Amino acid sequence: MTAHAWKVFWESFWTNGAYKRVLGEGLRNTLIIAISGLLIGIVIGTLISIVKVMPKYKTLPKILNSICSVYVNYFRGTPIVVQLLIAYYVIFPLFGWRVSSLATCVIIFGMNSGAYISELMRSGIQSVDPGQMEGGRAVGMSFGATMLQVVVPQAIKNILPALGNEFIALIKDTSVVSFVACVDLYKVFTDVGNVHYEYLIPYLVMALFYLIMVLIISGGIRWMEKAMSRSDRQKNGVHRKTGTV
Repeated sequence: MTAHAWKVFWESFWTNGAYKRVLGEGLRNTLIIAISGLLIGIVIGTLISIVKVMPKYKTLPKILNSICSVYVNYFRGTPIVVQLLIAYYVIFPLFGWRVSSLATCVIIFGMNSGAYISELMRSGIQSVDPGQMEGGRAVGMSFGATMLQVVVPQAIKNILPALGNEFIALIKDTSVVSFVACVDLYKVFTDVGNVHYEYLIPYLVMALFYLIMVLIISGGIRWMEKAMSRSDRQKNGVHRKTGTV
C-alpha cells in the first residue's frame, strides 16, 4: 500500500469527482435495493407465514401451502445472482416486459428476502401466546384480522434482531447486482480502480462503506430493542400498580 496508490485513488475519487457517483448512484442504489427488498420481503414473508400456520382443513389452504413451499424452496435453494440472471435475461424478456436493472434487483431481492423472512415470521408467530389468537376470535375477529392486527405485530417484535440480520445480509448481497448491469457501490469503486488499474485502495474504501452501514444498522437495532424493553418494563409496572394483567 504505497503513497502512489493513495495519490492515484485520491485523484480519481476526489479531484475528478468520482465521489459524486459513489454517493449519488452507487450508495443510493445499494440502499434503495436493500431497503425496498426488506419491505417487500416483510410483506411477502408475512403472507407466506400466515398461510403456513393457518389450519389445513380445507382444500384452498392446502393448495396455497404447497405453492408457498415451492416458492420458499426455490428462493432459498438457489443463489441470488442466479435468480437475478434468470429474471433479467430470461423471464422478463420472455414475457416482453421492459424492466430496468434497478427495478429487477428490487423485485428479486424482495422476493428472495420474503422466502427467508417467512421462516423467521413463522417462528415469531409460533412464539406468541396462543391465547392472543383465542382472545381475538372470542371477540368476533376473523382469523386473518386477528393474525394481522394482534399476532403479527407481536411476532415482528420477537424477531426484530433477526430482521436486522436480514437487512444486513441484503446490504452485503447487493454487491452482485452488477451482473445485471445495475450500478452499486461495487460497480462504482471498480470503475474507480479501472482508471489506473489500481484496485487495492478502492476496494478497501468500499469495504469501509459497507462496514459503516452494517455498524449503523446494528446500532439502530440495539437501540430499538432497548427502547422496546423499556416500554415493556413500564407497561408491566403500570399493570402491577393497577392490578391488571
